[in-house]
Amino acid sequence: MTTPVNRLRPRRSCLAVPGSNPRFLEKAQGLPADQVFLDLEDACAPLAKPEARHTIVKFLNEGDWTGKTRVVRVNDWTTEWTYRDVVTVVEGAGPNLDCIMLPKVQDAQQIVALDLLLTQIEKTMGFEVGRIGIEAQIENAQGLNNVNEIAQASPRVETIIFGPADFMASINMKSLVVGEQPPGYPADAYHYILMKILMAARANNLQAIDGPYLQIRNVDGYREVAQRAAALGFDGKWVLHPGQVEASNEIFSPSQEDYDHAELILDAYDYYTSEAGGKKGSAMLGDEMIDEASRKMALVIAGKGRAAGMQRTSTFEIPEA
Repeated sequence: MTTPVNRLRPRRSCLAVPGSNPRFLEKAQGLPADQVFLDLEDACAPLAKPEARHTIVKFLNEGDWTGKTRVVRVNDWTTEWTYRDVVTVVEGAGPNLDCIMLPKVQDAQQIVALDLLLTQIEKTMGFEVGRIGIEAQIENAQGLNNVNEIAQASPRVETIIFGPADFMASINMKSLVVGEQPPGYPADAYHYILMKILMAARANNLQAIDGPYLQIRNVDGYREVAQRAAALGFDGKWVLHPGQVEASNEIFSPSQEDYDHAELILDAYDYYTSEAGGKKGSAMLGDEMIDEASRKMALVIAGKGRAAGMQRTSTFEIPEA
C-alpha cells in the first residue's frame, strides 16, 4: 500500500529558475520560496535545452532543496522536446522531484499523455507509481475553455496555473505589460480568467496559482497584482526575482490576527459542540456567533497559517460556568 501524496503543498511563492543557469540554480536553494521550478521551457534557449536537462538532474540530486517543493517545467506537447525532457529528468532525478509542470495545456488528453509517460518511467525505474504530481499551466483560450476537464484528467494534478503572457497574446489583449490592466478597460480584465481557473481548481480540490509579473524591480506593482489574486482565494503566485519572494509569502499568508482568530474559532467550536460545552450547534465567541459554516471558513485560514509555519499568539479559554 502506497502512502497518500500530499497534493496541497505550500505554494505561496513559486520561484522560476532557468535550468541552464548553474549560478541561479545554486542561489535558488537559499531563498525562502515555498516552491522552486527549474525551467526547460521559455527560460532556456532551444540550443541550451539538451544540456539543461542534465544540469537540472545534477542540481536536483546534489542540491539542498529542504523545505521546498521541487518542480521542473518541461516544454509543451507541440514541441519536439517534451518526451525527452520528461524521460531524462524523471529517470535521472525522480526520487528528488515532486512535480512536472506542463505549459500551454489545451485539453485533458495532454495531461493523460504526461500521466502515462510518468507511469511508464516510474515502473521501469522502480519508483513509487503516482507520487510525482502534475502542474497544469493554462495559457490560451482553448485551455481556459477546457480547464475543468484538465483539472479532472489525472489524480496526479496538483495545481492549475495562469500563464498571463501567452494568454494575453492568444486573445489579442491590448497590453504589452504582463499582468497589468490593458489601457481603456475600466475594470479588472483578468477577473473572469482568474475566477474560472479558481473554480476548476476548487471543484477538484486543487491549488490555484497566479503567474508571473515581469516588471521584476517594481515590487509595489507585484504586490498590487498579487493581492488581487490572493483576495479571490488563490494559493500563491510565481516569483521571477528574489525581491518578489518575501512579498508573495506575506500576501498569500493570513495576517497574524486572522490566523489567531481562525484557531480560536476552531477551538471554541470543538468545545461548544462537545458534551462539556453543551452540544450546541452554534455559540458565541465574544460578540461573534459561530457555527459549522464558521468552522469551515476558519479551517481554510488556519490551514494556510499552519502551512506557512505561523505560531499562535492566543489560546481559547473555557468560559466559567
